[in-house]
Amino acid sequence: MTQTTTDAGAPAVELEGITKRFPGVVANKDIAFSVRRGTVHAIVGENGAGKSTLMKILYGVQRPDEGTIKIDGRLVNLHSPADAIAAGIGMVFQHFMLADNLTVLENVVLGAEKLHGIGDSARREIMRISDAYKLDVDPDALVADLGVGARQRIEILKVLFRGAKTLILDEPTAVLVPQEVDELFDQLAELKDEGLTVLFISHKLDEVLRVADSITVIRRGTTIDTVDPKSVNARQLAELMVGSELPSPTTEESTVTDRVLLRVDDLALGGGTGRPILDGISLTIHAGEVLGIAGVEGNGQAELVEVIMGMREPTSGQVFLGDVDISDWHTREIREAGVGYIPEDRHRHGLLLEAPLWENRILGHQTEAPNVKGQLIDAAAAKADTERIVKTYDVRTPSIFVTAGSLSGGNQQKLIIGREMSHQPKVLIAAHPTRGVDVGAQSSIWDLIRDARREGLAVLLISADLEELIGLSDTIRVILRGKLSGDFDPDHVTAEDLGAAMTGAGEKEESR
Repeated sequence: MTQTTTDAGAPAVELEGITKRFPGVVANKDIAFSVRRGTVHAIVGENGAGKSTLMKILYGVQRPDEGTIKIDGRLVNLHSPADAIAAGIGMVFQHFMLADNLTVLENVVLGAEKLHGIGDSARREIMRISDAYKLDVDPDALVADLGVGARQRIEILKVLFRGAKTLILDEPTAVLVPQEVDELFDQLAELKDEGLTVLFISHKLDEVLRVADSITVIRRGTTIDTVDPKSVNARQLAELMVGSELPSPTTEESTVTDRVLLRVDDLALGGGTGRPILDGISLTIHAGEVLGIAGVEGNGQAELVEVIMGMREPTSGQVFLGDVDISDWHTREIREAGVGYIPEDRHRHGLLLEAPLWENRILGHQTEAPNVKGQLIDAAAAKADTERIVKTYDVRTPSIFVTAGSLSGGNQQKLIIGREMSHQPKVLIAAHPTRGVDVGAQSSIWDLIRDARREGLAVLLISADLEELIGLSDTIRVILRGKLSGDFDPDHVTAEDLGAAMTGAGEKEESR
């Protein structure tokens, strides 16, 4: 790592003209912004806008093709994360990198044994950092016993232990519950008070506006503007990100008909703990109707989708597609009969990440046109149709021959939706369709669900986004401990009403 002398009054981080090219795509183009010392500086942009590449450059994982980086006024040339750490930059990744079978102390000192040893000196330094920044870390706790919020605090402590003065936090609130988010923001305030600098990468614009001192917007690989959070609201920020006015998740007039397309009767699924996972679930969805289901994770919504899709065998009860009992059908038969599926976990159930886009277009539809001719896969037709999907659904990719894993999350999701909608389904099962995608992709997906409803599909929408459920659904029900509530009217229900029903608070009120 090469560097020049430090300028005490200089910004903590200053980027100028940063450009990074990959085969067929320019990930970053002439990026420029500076970060004041002792502030939280947010970086926002759509999936695929170039945020991740930029942070990898700043952390030394990748080298820019053009441009300069200054840290505290020093010109630096970062060849590796070790160079970045030496320059005072630490990164906390979205997916934590802790060993469950080690203690907190062992995790923190791993790879940094030369700094403070591995014994009492390291323990004292961990406790000093924990106390100074109110991180509440026990060096002797086993990581396997800790929750998500505590693990994140350890990751922050790890980079502080290595001497970081500037922290990059990549989607730090993605896996936190609201109380843990509040605690994290309190800790960021402590970091600022001690003169540390935070680069905060997030999709959650309300949180960005709450925590950031300044916000840089990146669109299509280049910086659009750096704004004061006091001067913009979430909608204006989103419109800067996508370059156009942003729609909201609202539907127009009702399209619900009296034709039943999906019916579930008294469905039950046993659990190993004695309490059933699904308990007497009954629901009906008509052509042109979106039935939204709200619920805290782990209350049976994932298992309900798996039973409907033939991935699990119910203990009792029936699933009907129109008038046909499909309870004992295989997943392939259900899909061939006209049930589209947007899975909750696109990496596990929706894509082959190492396969090219055109092969992913075939996935789950190996027996259907245009993917087959007779008994054989028709690669040429599948490739041609993938080109159509990429264009129609605005999947941003240099080619249909790149791997699915190389796409951003929002573009992966649009590919899946395009694939499913290409087979003219009668029913669409959409589990968390906008999870982990940015506002631009989110609004595209909302449009696609509205289009599906208008075209007469029956849509089962499972979502943790209550605004999304209220805006898109014709009827909302809540799942709690494997049971479904009665109907909520989206025109009159509030997020607070749904939140109370999701946690059982409504039951407690009624029992008083």
